[in-house]
Amino acid sequence: MFPAILGRKIGMTQVFDAKGKRTSVTLVEAGPCVVLQVKKADGADGYDALQLGFDDRKPHRSTKPEIGHARQASTGPKYFVREVRLAGPAEHEIGATIGVDAFAEGEVKWVDVVGTSKGKGFQGGMKRYGFGGQPASHGVERKHRSPGSINGHATDLGGGRIKKGKRMAGRTGGKRSTIRCQELVAVDAEHNLLLIRGGIPGPKGGYVMVRKALTKE
Repeated sequence: MFPAILGRKIGMTQVFDAKGKRTSVTLVEAGPCVVLQVKKADGADGYDALQLGFDDRKPHRSTKPEIGHARQASTGPKYFVREVRLAGPAEHEIGATIGVDAFAEGEVKWVDVVGTSKGKGFQGGMKRYGFGGQPASHGVERKHRSPGSINGHATDLGGGRIKKGKRMAGRTGGKRSTIRCQELVAVDAEHNLLLIRGGIPGPKGGYVMVRKALTKE
C-alpha cells in the first residue's frame, strides 16, 4: 500500500455499528492524487520520495513554473502539493494516480492526520495558554485578564530582558498540526472518502495529509 494521501476535510458526522454504538467521525475527501515528481536515492536527490498534487488549479491562478512542472506529469497545476518520503524505491511513475483505495479497508487501522490548525488571530494569555487571570475583587481594577508580572522573569538580576519562550499574548493557531493514531473507521472508494474517528486539524475545506500511523500498527 502507499503510505500517505492528500485530501480535504469535509466535516463531521456519526456512524453506527451493528450493535448500535455511535461513533463520531470526520469525513475526508482523499484523492485522487497525481504523482508530479519521483525522487530516487541513487539519483541527484539522494532519497526516495514521491511528490503528490491534489485539487486542480486554474492556470491563470498559477505561475509558469508551476504549470511547467505539472505539464511533465501530463496534468494541470494543483492547489495542494506535498512530498511523501518512501522506505524504498517508488513503485509509481510520473503522472500516475493514487486513489483512496490505497487505504483499503482492513489493511490500515490507524492513521496520522497532518493539517493546519484554525487561525484565531491575536489572543490574550488566558485564551492562548489557559491562564486563570487576576482575582475578581480585592482591589483589582481593569486587570482581570492580565497575564500578571512579566519583568520579574528577567534573564539576570540586573537586566529586564524577557526569556525566550515566555508565555504571553500573541498570534494563535494557523500552524502545522499533527494528530496521531486516529482510528480509520471506514473507506468509501466510490466517493473517495475516508471516515476517521474523532476530530482532525483545520477548518472545513482545509487541506490535510493522511498517512499510515508511524507509531501504531
